[in-house]
Amino acid sequence: MSASLSTPSSSVSPSASAPGAAPTQADLLDFVRRTAADTELISSLPLDPEGRTWVRLDGPGGSEAWLIGWPPGSGTGWHDHAESVGAFLTAAGELRENSLATRLPTDGWKTLELSEDVDRERRLPAGKGRSFGRDHVHEVLNESTERHAVSVHAYYPPLPRIRRYSRSGPVLRLEQVERPEDWQ
Repeated sequence: MSASLSTPSSSVSPSASAPGAAPTQADLLDFVRRTAADTELISSLPLDPEGRTWVRLDGPGGSEAWLIGWPPGSGTGWHDHAESVGAFLTAAGELRENSLATRLPTDGWKTLELSEDVDRERRLPAGKGRSFGRDHVHEVLNESTERHAVSVHAYYPPLPRIRRYSRSGPVLRLEQVERPEDWQ
């Protein structure tokens, strides 16, 4: 289930960047932090017991932003956001992010064997978030068996594509490339 809603421009302050400047990772993190503090917005997200829900938001400086509801046991699978930088923050519940601390080749491969020291894990309870650079590979999970989580995400430039991966031990395999028309 998904919904589309634009937040009024007065409900979330514009980016701290100079007018016309692209938002930075810090700007996006500030935006998701301020948006997650809007309890009325967070509580307005329809939650589905079986699937993730999302609402599109107006992000700063032309960025793409989303409010996402995570039912218990849900996750994204391994993916990246291609050329976009981004930030996300847990507004309710707790999420776990598994990520790779290495930069992958961007194109021209289907399977890679990862070295043993690239895995990172981050727990993100309500109020905690992070920003990330281009080609950041991660998966986000709500490991709770009982409670929904809600998070706010922002990306700049707006997502040109998402690459989805499967993982078996150290082997990462490119499975699919999605374009905006696939998820909007």
